[in-house]
Formats: sequence, C-alpha cells, structure tokens
Amino acid sequence: MRNNLPLRSIWALLLGLAVFACKSDPSDDPNIKPEDNRFTKVVLAEGMDEPMEMTFLPGNRVLLVERKGGVKILDENTGEVTLVATIPVNTKYTNKAGVVREAEEGLMGVIAHPDYAKNNWIYMYYADPTDSKHVLARWELKGNELVESSKKIMLEVPTQREECCHTGGGMVFDAEGNLYLTVGNNTVNPREGTSNLDERPGMENSDDQRAPGNTNDLRGKILRIHPEDDGSYTIPKGNLFPEGTEKTRPEIYTMGHRNPWRPTLDSKTGYLYWGEVGPDASVDSIWGPRGYDEFNQAKGPGFFGWPYFIGDNFPYNRHNHADSTYGAPYDVNNPVNESVNNTGLRELPTPVVPAMIYYPYGASEKFPELGSSGRSATGGPVFRKADFKKDAPYVFPAYYEGKWLIVDFMRGWIFAVTMDENGDYQSMERFLPAETFSSAIDMDFGPDGSLYILEYGSAWFRGNANSRLIKIQYNRGNRKPNVSAVADKTAGATPLTVNFSSEGTNDFDDYDQGKLKYEWKITNGSGFNQTLTEANPSFTFAEAGTYQVTLTVTDTKGETNSASLEVTAGNEPPVVSIDFGGLNRSFWFGDKELAYSISVSDQEDGGSADGKIKPEEVAVTFDYVPAGFDPIEVASKQSGVESAAILNLGKNLIEQSDCKSCHQYNEKSIGPSYQAVAEKYPNSEENTKYLVGKIINGGAGVWGDHAMSAHPSLSEADAKRMVDYILAMDDVQANIASLPLSGKVNAVIPEGENGQGSFLLRASYSDKGGNSIGSLNGVDFVALRSPFVDPQTSVDRKGVQLLTTPRVSFMMAGDNSQFALKGIDLTGIQQIDVLAAINQRNGAVGGIVEIRLGSPTGEILGTSEKIGRKEGGGFRPPQGVSMQDWMRMNSNRAQVKIKPTSGVQDLYFIFKNPEAKPEQVLMGINEIEFKNKAEE
Repeated sequence: MRNNLPLRSIWALLLGLAVFACKSDPSDDPNIKPEDNRFTKVVLAEGMDEPMEMTFLPGNRVLLVERKGGVKILDENTGEVTLVATIPVNTKYTNKAGVVREAEEGLMGVIAHPDYAKNNWIYMYYADPTDSKHVLARWELKGNELVESSKKIMLEVPTQREECCHTGGGMVFDAEGNLYLTVGNNTVNPREGTSNLDERPGMENSDDQRAPGNTNDLRGKILRIHPEDDGSYTIPKGNLFPEGTEKTRPEIYTMGHRNPWRPTLDSKTGYLYWGEVGPDASVDSIWGPRGYDEFNQAKGPGFFGWPYFIGDNFPYNRHNHADSTYGAPYDVNNPVNESVNNTGLRELPTPVVPAMIYYPYGASEKFPELGSSGRSATGGPVFRKADFKKDAPYVFPAYYEGKWLIVDFMRGWIFAVTMDENGDYQSMERFLPAETFSSAIDMDFGPDGSLYILEYGSAWFRGNANSRLIKIQYNRGNRKPNVSAVADKTAGATPLTVNFSSEGTNDFDDYDQGKLKYEWKITNGSGFNQTLTEANPSFTFAEAGTYQVTLTVTDTKGETNSASLEVTAGNEPPVVSIDFGGLNRSFWFGDKELAYSISVSDQEDGGSADGKIKPEEVAVTFDYVPAGFDPIEVASKQSGVESAAILNLGKNLIEQSDCKSCHQYNEKSIGPSYQAVAEKYPNSEENTKYLVGKIINGGAGVWGDHAMSAHPSLSEADAKRMVDYILAMDDVQANIASLPLSGKVNAVIPEGENGQGSFLLRASYSDKGGNSIGSLNGVDFVALRSPFVDPQTSVDRKGVQLLTTPRVSFMMAGDNSQFALKGIDLTGIQQIDVLAAINQRNGAVGGIVEIRLGSPTGEILGTSEKIGRKEGGGFRPPQGVSMQDWMRMNSNRAQVKIKPTSGVQDLYFIFKNPEAKPEQVLMGINEIEFKNKAEE
C-alpha cells in the first residue's frame, strides 16, 4: 500500500537530500583527504636569473623580482614574462683581505599593496647600490611601467658589507594594512656552525648580540609598520616595545632571529608564521647544541631566542673567544645581553618563545617525518577558504582548512601542519609525497586558489635553467592530463634524428582514456615552426641550432597541459668514461688506493687518446661527500674545478692564436698584460661583450697608439672563452688543479667524519662547440658509498610500515612484503646481509629474506635461513658506543650468499613467513650490508 506524505514532509525530505548531497562532496568535508591525482603541477615560467620573491597583481599577473635587480611580470593569460625594470642594487661584499665576493643581498623582496588595484603601489626591499644599507621603498607600477619618479624611500636598515650573509626580505600585509618585513642578522657564519658570540675588538660582525639580540637594532628581526599614503610609516600598537621606550626600536614585532624567510599570516587568528634558517653544526658540542632549522609561529610580539637559544630553547654556552674558555649555558628564564656590542636593553623579553618545528641535518627525533640531509626552511601559507572569491577556480578542499603548508628549499617536500583549537602544533603530513619542489624560495596561494611555488634553481649566484614558477591546481571536476615528454637524444651532429615519446602521459578521468590529443610544436626562435600530431613521433633536424620542443596534450573536455624540452642540433656531445679497473662502482670496502683511467672523445674536438683534447681541459676531482648528501646529486652539479677546465679552453685558444705576440699574462708587452685587462674591466656581461667585440673587430686608443688586430675568422663563442679566461685570472677557481687522466687516488675519511659518507670520483669535459652551437658537457663519475645502506632509500615498497617514535623504524609487515634498491653495482659482491630487529619490543615474528634480480618475480640471487627473535642488548648503547654501532652489534642478521653477478642491477628484497597474519610485522630493517667476501 502506498504511503501518502504531506507536502511539507516531501519538501523536508528533498531539503535533507540536498544537504546530504552537499556534505558528500569530498571538497567540503574536512575529514576526507583528497586524492593526490586531483592536484596538477603547472609550469608557468622557467630560466629566471635568481628569482627571490613574488606577489600577485590583478588580471592574472604575477610580479616577481630577481636578486640582481630584475623586476618581471608574468601574464598568465599569454604566458609571457616581461622585464619591466632593473633596480640598481649591490650584490657583493669586500672582506678584510680586500677580496670581492658574492653576497646574498641584492633585490630581496617584493609585495603589492592590498589596494593595488586603486593605487598601483608596490614595495621592494633591496641592498643600496652604494651605501651599506638595506632599503624598503615604494613605487607606482602602472601596467608594465615602473614609474621611477614615484619612488619613495620608506625605511632604511644600516648593514655591514665586510662579511656575508642573511638578508630576509620576506613581506606580508595584515588585515589592518600593517606591513611585516623579515630582516636577516647580516652576520658571518661561524666556522663551528654554532651561534655568533664573539665580542673581541674587530669581530663585531661575528657577534649576533649586536643585532638579533639587540633591542636597538633592526637586524635579526621581523618588523611591523603601517605604511602611510605619503610614503612614510607609523607604528601600530602592540609591537614588542612601545614607542619612546629607551634603547629600543618601535618597529620591532619579534626579535631573536638568525635568517627569517617567508612570512605568512593566518587571516582568521592573526598569528604570524615563517621559516628560519639555522646554523650548520651537525652535532652537539662544547659550544652548545647542533644546528636546527625552524618553522615558527608568533601569536603576538616576542623574543625567539637567537643567538642564545635555538630549537626548543636549547641554550648555547657562554664562550670567551679571547681566552677560549667556556662558561655556563645561557638562562632561558633570565636572558640578558651583556655584549660590548649591545646598544639596547640588557634584560631581554620573556618568555623566550621556542620553535614550533625544528630539525637538524640528521634525522629528527621529535619530527622524524621531515627526513634528513641538507636543510633550508622557507615557509609557506596558511590556507583559509574565506580568503578567496567564490568563483576562484582552484581553491583547495576543506581538508586543508587552517593548515599551514611549509616547504624546505633543500629537501623539496611540502608538509601540511595541523594546529589544535589553541593554535598549537598537533601533527603534520606530507603534501603530494610523489612530487619534489626543489629550491623553493617562496610559496603562497594565488587569487585563483592555486598554490604558487617559486623555485630558485640548483646553483647559487647565477641564473639557472631549472629555476621555475609553478602552481599546484586543485581540480574537483575534470582533471588536466599529466604530460611526459622525453627524447632519445637531446643533442647531436646534423642531420639529427630524434625519437620523441609521450610515454607516461595519462589522465585520471576514465572517460579520457585513449582519447587524448597530442601536439608536438618545434620552434627555434628564428621563424622555424613545425607541428607533429602523433603520440610518439620522430623528426630529423637538418639545420644546426637550438630548438624548443613543446608537447601539448588535450583531453575530451578541452583541458590542456604541456611539457617542454630542448634539442641542440649541430654538436655531438662528448663522451667521458672512467675505467675503474674492474672494482665495484657502488661501494667502498676500505681500499686506501684506487686506480683509475679516464678517456674522452668528441666527434668535433677529437679525443684524449690522440692528444687533441688536452688533460687540462678535463676536470677530474676526487672528494669525500659527507653523510646526508646524495653523491649522485652532487656529481650532477658543476664543480669549481670543472669551471677551471672550461676556463682553460680559453687559455688554450690564446696560446694557439697570435695574441701572445702582443700580450703577456702578467707583464706589459706591445699591448697590456692580461692581468691589467682583468683589473681594468670587472667581470661583467657588459664588459665581456665589449671585449669579445674588440678581439673580433680590433681597435685602438684605449691602451696607446698601437692598434689591436682584428680576428674576423674567430667565432664569437671562442672569443668569449678567451675573454672569460682573462677576466677570471683573479678568480681562485681558475688556478685549481685538476687530477690527471690516469693515476691513483687516496681514499681517506676526513677527520671528524663518521665514515657514512661517500667518495666521489668525477670527470667532466665541456667541448668547444660546433656550427655556432655552444658548448656541451660530458660527465662520468664513480660514487662509492658505505656498504651499509639505509632501507629508507628504497623504492617499490609493499607492506612497509614506518613507525616514528622514538626514532624511525622501517618495518616489514605480512608475508611477501618487499622493497627494491635501484642501481646497485654487484661486481665482486658475494654476500648481502639484512640487519634486522626482531624482538619483543616491536612484536616481530621473523621470517626469511629472498633477493631477486630486476623485479619481484625475477631470478633468485639467494635466500637466507629463517631468522627469529633476538633479545638482549638494551635499548641504549653503553658509553662510548654510537647508536649506529650498537644497532649493528645487536641486529639479527639474515645472511644471503648470492650468485656471482656483475654490473649495475635493481635488487628486490622479499620477506616471507606464510604463518604470519596479514599486517603482522616480520622484522624491522635497520640496514642492508653489502660484502665483497662471503662468510663461511
């Protein structure tokens, strides 16, 4: 029988269904974490010259600044980046020996006024080009024109330029129109990697008590001011020191900072957040605690400890540098500044505010999820949905409401930090763990709701091809394609046939599967334009040149995404090869002498065997890479010796030319010495261009009446190599000696290192170019690491559980759990031991270990006997024994003798115990040890 409902009940039912439908939307449910594949990384711009900070303008435009003074605007509507101005700034310092070096300062920060749409005001923080000071100034930016006559200097921070480092420069506005500015300590980094507390005469730049710990100095602070319409500023109420307080600066909001970076404000609570870069000490010592980077929160004005405290208010010890004696640690309950360099208050504000999150180079016991290795805390924004317009297309889901997203410049992760109702730290989790956001120097949400990330690039003090501005878009509807574009060759002699591949390109929406459209566009900036529409096309480059290749993929809804690569035709890359005498190329087993031989060949230049490539043109280095740094990543970066080898190309060209008939290196001849030329013309792009023209076209009148001969047949590239060598004669790198092409190196662990690092033998050659194509680089290296491998470096995991207290435990759970170690040279390896923890504390039940080649079902190299529980040993090591050695002594060893195998292989470790329950822990893995001798 049908039930007849009253009309109001029907409306109530429909309303309830509507409410239920709204609540079922994952983006509106704070308890449902969105799928990672709903976030898309979009590259907006690449190849900038040291980008520092960004700010958002109306009309989908992003304003960003570069350290050397560049002010650029990215128009997202067109994808064009426009240089609108170059601000004169200082980027150098001159040390006490008179040597000019690169400083961290320059154009350091930028922000648009909250009412930019009405007043066109932007603020920039920069190093004055002549005077030792940092300046905060306001300009009008109308369209793409920076109106120079509108400039108004608002604030000046006196600095020193005898030592590097730490500038700050991050800015943020609050809802009341107050401007927050981070200011670095402007102090030398101490060799000990600890705090700066040197009060000796002449060492003022090594005493942070004269700046961050000084209530009367603006350095090492976060300032809060209210910009006024006339270009001045007033002091808002509620700063650390009321106006008129003796021996204080009223601009100070927080003090006790070493190198505060990018600040952000929680629009709901008003709390201030920022990242802070700490000192370099890797261990606790007589000076005090090891170094920590910090992510900090200020619920109001306060003192954050530096230079007396770090991390969780760990105190440094008093240190009299005059007689090298040490005293008691500083008292966190009674902080005082008794330095002779202090011009402010003796008694400092209390309570001293500890860091919210802090982490050292090694694994953090308190925050183990942050990992280990290099560190440089940048900062990031707090997400509040109310900050965005309702029609903003990419606003993050409610799951991230109130969370602080933090990024580290070195480690490349982003974490989402959750606070409780009081704003105190509660937990954190990795955001998009499959992605790496390396060299992130700024991060913020844009007006469209996307998370924008500005990446500086891999090398300091120069423009980097891998510097980028990217954004992460959240898509609650149709998702953009994920694009992968690769080529089997990216350089070679003409005609150059390149096979392109879109393998790895996909779309997470089922209805787009098999229906994506592909467009490969090939251009060279000089009118060449070719479009290919196959998924995996081939193309032959007949003419020499540098080509940009962009793959654009379109889905059935019209959404597109792109990826680009560069192809250089007309120059075959050099081939560098290291013959390591049949030794294992992955591990160091204690050999003191390592023999090697290097060969280099290049289609255009010849080879090292026939003498056409000279030994001094090949950069050969052998170094110890400390633990915590990836030797392969180090090997991929250009070294100082490599720079010297490149410069030697220029020297060889000089020797082969007629230049030496008129010029000598250090003495005047008919013409000036090269040393005199280097002194007259500072090493700059402008001077390089001028001298290249002089060499090719000739000239007279600068050094006397004798005319300089023209060299019209000399290529501009070779002339530039000659100029680079001349202008770098004062550079120490130009005189660094490279190792010979064959010989022996001594493998000795440096004093103070724990032996867990790596030895890196690296050979590199940059060729002489060809067909108007610039130089290409060839590299080979051997990275010998400790034979004890951390299981956390593994990939392709199944059944792995990570427990984080009291330290990271790598647990294998369930029968057939597994992980892989990629790229292991098995030459000479006879046995592999799995050092495991199977005891009452972790509840492990034991099992066997099987090692397979190439895949989980590949050839079995060996199998261990079953290992069970091993008790005893205690949790903490006895005095004088390191935790690492203690764990090795007390580990259960699953010994696997393997079949003789050579070459670089991928190894899969399979953990078996059919009697174990699902998710039951078989064993905790401490380390994997590779042995070149099997035990009987």
